Amino acid sequence: MDTTTIVLLLTGIVVVSIVIIVLSQMRERARIERARKITAQEDTYNRAHRLLTEIPGQYLTPDLKLLILKRMEEACHELQALKSNLPVAQWLEAITQAKKAVMESQDSRPPVRIDSPEKASYVKELLQNLFRMIEGMHKSGSINAATAKKNLKYVLFLVHKTHADLHVFQARDYVRQNQIRKAIHAYHLASTEMGKSKDNPLALKAVKSFRTRIKELEAMSTNGKDGSKASLSKLDREWDHFLQDDEWKKKADYDD
Repeated sequence: MDTTTIVLLLTGIVVVSIVIIVLSQMRERARIERARKITAQEDTYNRAHRLLTEIPGQYLTPDLKLLILKRMEEACHELQALKSNLPVAQWLEAITQAKKAVMESQDSRPPVRIDSPEKASYVKELLQNLFRMIEGMHKSGSINAATAKKNLKYVLFLVHKTHADLHVFQARDYVRQNQIRKAIHAYHLASTEMGKSKDNPLALKAVKSFRTRIKELEAMSTNGKDGSKASLSKLDREWDHFLQDDEWKKKADYDD
């Protein structure tokens, strides 16, 4: 075997080795990228599921529920395309059943009382994640601008209501302790929070109610009445069912 043949043979071996290494690296990169995409879509599904199950029941309108379910469904379809080993078929079946329940008004969720700063912060975090989810769906073309605007505005209203809920809880506690001036201040804070959504008729209703409650407490303070003996006011009872007030929901137009 002459020198030229040996050189060509060695060159061929090197080239084949390089091709094998490159192909192996490409397959490994493809495997890693596929695993990354599966993890990302699984995280997307889990985050949306968390929003659906952990945001207080009184906050989630049918529109918001359907948006969250749509995001979960999109993640499932991506996982199917990636041939994931996750139980995607079961998830899709559960999503279908949940959508049906929402559209038939069969999806009732218990309200959650915002009675601590920690709970208020946690709910606010969930709502901020929901806000980002809706923004992402709009940027990806999953929902149109009008749908995004309507729901983003409502989520901002819910963030303000979360703070107002906490102030109302604190105000009631102050009334029970006969600390009327502190209670009045807490209702003022609640009114300020709801005033941040002044383009929302529900928020305007809340501000008006808080002002009326403040006047009641000011009269109580002037007359020297013991707030600890006062029963829960009508306005407080209305606040407890604020987002279940169907008449006000029908009047609300979040696109204005």
